[in-house]
Amino acid sequence: MSATMTRVSPLPLAGAEQIALREAWGAELVALAQVHPDLLVLDGDLANSTRADIFAAAVPERFFEMGIAEQNLLGVAAGLATVGFTPWISTFVPFLAKRALDQIRVVVAQPHLNVKMCGSYSGILTGKTGKTHQSVEDLAIFRAMPGVVSIVPADAVELRSAMAAMMAHDGPMYLRLTRDPSPVIFGPDYRFEIGRGVLLRDGADVGLISIGVETTRALEAADLLAAEGIAASLLHLPTIKPLDVDAVVAVAERTNAIVTAEDHSIIGGLGGAVAETLAEHRPTRMRRIGWQDVYGESAPNDALLEKYGLTARHIAEAAKALIG
Repeated sequence: MSATMTRVSPLPLAGAEQIALREAWGAELVALAQVHPDLLVLDGDLANSTRADIFAAAVPERFFEMGIAEQNLLGVAAGLATVGFTPWISTFVPFLAKRALDQIRVVVAQPHLNVKMCGSYSGILTGKTGKTHQSVEDLAIFRAMPGVVSIVPADAVELRSAMAAMMAHDGPMYLRLTRDPSPVIFGPDYRFEIGRGVLLRDGADVGLISIGVETTRALEAADLLAAEGIAASLLHLPTIKPLDVDAVVAVAERTNAIVTAEDHSIIGGLGGAVAETLAEHRPTRMRRIGWQDVYGESAPNDALLEKYGLTARHIAEAAKALIG
């Protein structure tokens, strides 16, 4: 396996602690503010949903409510960055990645300003808000934008570590957060590194590659496969840009079959990134689990995961079909 990736034994899923990433994000901002006097939070009238209100209550003098005006929100953040502050953006993914896109491109990304763009309520599980609030394209957008680091943590432990790394990194960054509680899979000693993959399972029969909270379902899929005598490698990629190319290639060389899993369109997201990497460095048979060029709808979480093919069973079935 590649020397670049981190090898980690995940915590058991059975009985795992459940923490919402947005809750951990709000609390960690407060902790970071104690050691970073330059940290500010700018919110787009969604603080009680993104949980930026945790920061607002604890550090009110460094919290700015910008209202329903996302373009202005990014413009103000860019201005603050030019005079030495580190602004963190609080809004929903579809509003950040689409409504404020031109401002991000022109006043944040092109001058390479130190703005931390945090998109909450990502993916399909957005509390029955429906297709208007479910973002299928955001990773494709930020991946294509030069110089923007894009981070998709799997749990609250990885998120907290990633936020510390974000404060240490000078430049525009995108952080993708989910709404609902999800299992904690990393122990307290885990350390996130920008651009480094994390090997959670090591098997030679098939390779699973996942991002974000979908990694939890990929872990379940690896267990389902193991019960049928199929040994799967599982590579978690908390940074989709820069991508750990060496780790992706190493898993492909080990298994000769790759299944990607993401709560995002397979076009331009993780599936696209891995396909591009393998086509250039190590052509490999693969399948992509994710949104199949469709928009979503309003429904309970389990129904959405089932209809759009994002469950552990779907990942395992794709792996079995791929290896014949």
